[in-house]
Amino acid sequence: MTNASSPFQKLLLSSVLSPRRMSNIRRLIQDMPWIQTPIIANAPMSGVATSELAASVTRAGGLGQIGFIDDMRILDRQLERTKHLLRDIKTTPKDADLLPIGVGIIAIGGSVSSFLHLLEKHKPAVIWLSFGETTEFAHWTRNIRNVSPHTKVWIQIGSVSAALQAAQACHPDALVLQGSDAGGHGHALGSSVITLVPEVADALHDNDINEIPLIAAGGIMDGRSTAAAMMLGASGVVMGTRFLGAEEANLPSDYRQEVLLAFDGGESTVRSRVFDEMWGPNPWPEVYDGRCLRNACYEDLQKGLSGHDIRARLYLNLYKAQTEHIPFKDTSSLWAGAGVGMLKRIEKARGIVEEVRSVAKQKLEHASVYI
Repeated sequence: MTNASSPFQKLLLSSVLSPRRMSNIRRLIQDMPWIQTPIIANAPMSGVATSELAASVTRAGGLGQIGFIDDMRILDRQLERTKHLLRDIKTTPKDADLLPIGVGIIAIGGSVSSFLHLLEKHKPAVIWLSFGETTEFAHWTRNIRNVSPHTKVWIQIGSVSAALQAAQACHPDALVLQGSDAGGHGHALGSSVITLVPEVADALHDNDINEIPLIAAGGIMDGRSTAAAMMLGASGVVMGTRFLGAEEANLPSDYRQEVLLAFDGGESTVRSRVFDEMWGPNPWPEVYDGRCLRNACYEDLQKGLSGHDIRARLYLNLYKAQTEHIPFKDTSSLWAGAGVGMLKRIEKARGIVEEVRSVAKQKLEHASVYI
């Protein structure tokens, strides 16, 4: 396991990353002693990131995460399964009962009390909060820390103002900065990590908030983008779309085939609220939309069809698909990021983590020569 005194981290400390950022990276390593640097996590993709993926990523020295599950019986079984798969992974003596994974929770409209029993029972190392107002994040954070004091709270946001508010109100253990290239739901008026990460870093510094690690998410597919994110100010990265290609991802074969065939992510994916509205009334607040593979519903929206007509054509296609070929993406919401064109093959999650980490190290080490 890479630790804070490894040659790689000494190199970064001396020539690439600031002492302040190295302090934040050390803090993350203390929180998750099995972790290796550069720090890589899988996104807690609801329905896709289950115990199998989470355990495999953690075993590879990353932060494995289970996606949002609102059925407590299913979540309990997933956590029990992960505990079995990772029974030999050690945390620290004072946190010996922590489960070395993260769990994603959608805060908006959620009931804190329904989760607290499982958090107290399983004590995941990280709870990743997303999609909520600052007051909701603060409420969740207080309750999580009350029932599981050693569980770390990461908060996902998509704007500079939201990051500053969450930092001041919640004092999270990390801020996940989700750029507009990300697949799935996110801020409709967001920017890419290329500007979001450094602007958030500057805003926090200007407000004398320097102790919160920043985790970059959105468009990160390989070691090159991981190294770039760290140069921008991140202490670690999260990948979602890349893990759609993991053997352990819980993904229908048709879904997997569509993302593997996708090319030129800026053309083959698009952000829109239609990917929720195609199924009925959209439960998401206006601040959020989502990035999916372009499909017939989006094209119908561009032609000016109403939501009612879009849904009528969707259900007609679903009926036709029983007897004739209709592209799977035209009858589904296939969440994928702008980096989907770089997803080339199916591989084990361990291989993904190890490859990305290795290439990122090489890029950062080469960068240090010129700094």
